[in-house]
Amino acid sequence: MPTRGIRGATTVAENEVETILQATRELLEAILKENDGMTHEDVGSAIFTVTEDLTATFPAQAARQMGWSMVPMMCAREIPVPGSLPKVIRVLVHWNTETPQSDIKHVYLRDAVKLRPDLVAAQ
Repeated sequence: MPTRGIRGATTVAENEVETILQATRELLEAILKENDGMTHEDVGSAIFTVTEDLTATFPAQAARQMGWSMVPMMCAREIPVPGSLPKVIRVLVHWNTETPQSDIKHVYLRDAVKLRPDLVAAQ
């Protein structure tokens, strides 16, 4: 079975545990909703990154709270490029699916729509 990558990102207003967890849950729920037939049981792995201004918690904790307890996950810090968008949570989800790459729906929420306006417009 092929594995497809799904990108997603969102932003938060503050570096607080519950704010980061809530935004991450919202992002993952949107990815599941937008990609027809996707369940966490089909997820091979997920990589989360955060900008250097987000240190309160690991975004993967939100996925675990949603039942993704057996999904291998990793959190890392984004490269701090000068002038880049602050307070961003990004995810790359590896989905085991027969869905063609052209039908994958990437999800960008809040200010993160600025990161990939080409993908947001295509939705």
